[in-house]
Amino acid sequence: MVLHGINLLRRLSITVLAGCCMALPAVAQQLLEGDLIFTCSEIPNAITQVTRGIEDYPIDHVAIVHRIGGDSGPLFVIEAIKPAVCLTPIDTFLFRNTSAEIPYVIVGRVNTSFDTSMSIRRCLLMVGKPYDDLYYPGDSAIYCSELVQSNYVSTSGNQIFEPIPMSFHDQTGKITQYWRDFYSRRGLTVPEGAPGSNPGELSRREQITIIGKYPRLL
Repeated sequence: MVLHGINLLRRLSITVLAGCCMALPAVAQQLLEGDLIFTCSEIPNAITQVTRGIEDYPIDHVAIVHRIGGDSGPLFVIEAIKPAVCLTPIDTFLFRNTSAEIPYVIVGRVNTSFDTSMSIRRCLLMVGKPYDDLYYPGDSAIYCSELVQSNYVSTSGNQIFEPIPMSFHDQTGKITQYWRDFYSRRGLTVPEGAPGSNPGELSRREQITIIGKYPRLL
């Protein structure tokens, strides 16, 4: 199954975000270690209603490309999803996150000084940690963009992505009723403005170059 997914991915064509159908240069037609894969929601949800992805794509999840065993090894993603941070085969990930309505995932590549090996090792140490559906900073659980934001480091050992104030408000500036109810049921206040991250905002960071979109099928 994993080998089938690798062969499928190698055959996939890529289209650029601008909308033209020409292929990306050959060097960019394969995913590299540490690339980020952003996925989109078919319909608005609680995350996309309060965050904004690049080019206004409805991005609600991000995962990290990792080849087990080196350049010729099987391709996986490291991702924080319920119930815990895990390694997912790329074919499984693509089929779970694409559909007839949105038949692609968006691929980003770090364009700044980046210690790929150290960053991936740090992310792998998170595997098995519980998923953080409360999005609270500083706890033992972790959510998808936090996995990237807290573990991607430069060659000098510094975090590449500084945390941002978390947003649970809509375009009017009001915290949405969904998030008010969500935290109220748990006896908590909405962590509006607390340091954190979200996958949509991460896709817009200047340290990331969007290299294209991988479709689900040929």
